[in-house]
Amino acid sequence: MSSSPHVVDPGDHRYLLDNARVEAGERFTWLAELFDGVTHGHFDRLGVRAGWRCWEVGAGGRSIPEALAAAVGPTGYVLATDIDPGWLDPHGGYEVLRHDVVADPPPQPGTFDLVHARLVLVHVPDRVRALAAMAAALRPGGWLLVEDADTELQPLACLDEAGPAQRRANRLRRAVRELLTRRGADLRFGRTLPRVLRAAGLDEVAAAGSFPVGGVACDRLEAATVRMVRAELLAAGLAADADIDAHLAAVDAGELDLTLAPLISAWGRRPG
Repeated sequence: MSSSPHVVDPGDHRYLLDNARVEAGERFTWLAELFDGVTHGHFDRLGVRAGWRCWEVGAGGRSIPEALAAAVGPTGYVLATDIDPGWLDPHGGYEVLRHDVVADPPPQPGTFDLVHARLVLVHVPDRVRALAAMAAALRPGGWLLVEDADTELQPLACLDEAGPAQRRANRLRRAVRELLTRRGADLRFGRTLPRVLRAAGLDEVAAAGSFPVGGVACDRLEAATVRMVRAELLAAGLAADADIDAHLAAVDAGELDLTLAPLISAWGRRPG
């Protein structure tokens, strides 16, 4: 029997939120607005300073590589890698490299003071291998900082289901979560980070969580994400055109207090 055109192949592990899409740039802008402050706080906590060597894994946009380059100064070094590095600036004061953290060997193993990845490993089916590559890139005493969402921990788009628009937003968020799961994302990965960092042989492991509620950045990120995956939602039979249009209109009107899954930030240090 031939497969239905409305069923997404469960073996399809292509990244749903593809960097090649124009909406990716919008997502990077609003993710930076929402989470860069959190990430910068952890950089400060770990002591990032002049002269450090840093690897930004799955960098996506420019904001974090630029911040690291400013922090480490001319005596330091920042490498920003991505499967599709098209949104990065090759003249931004950091090195840009096309790199797959699972398929490719770690660049410059054993040399980095900091390796950082944000919202990367949750989408990578072979997370254990990717994490091992990142840990192998650390020098003795270097820090690994991994920040990933835990959508199962807080799955709602609207915490306050006050009416039909909020209920529709939550139905669409469930549909997007289903697409992510079919593409190999682990929606419970964030909570496992302390354990997996210890399993990777790191010491001094700790973690913290953060998530925003409401505001323009949440609205703009939601709109960009829904537009980005609209065709996939329709093809999978997970949403209807009318519901998507109504939801985007409600977002644009500022009628929803949207939120995101918690971002779990975990860090650990290579012994030595």
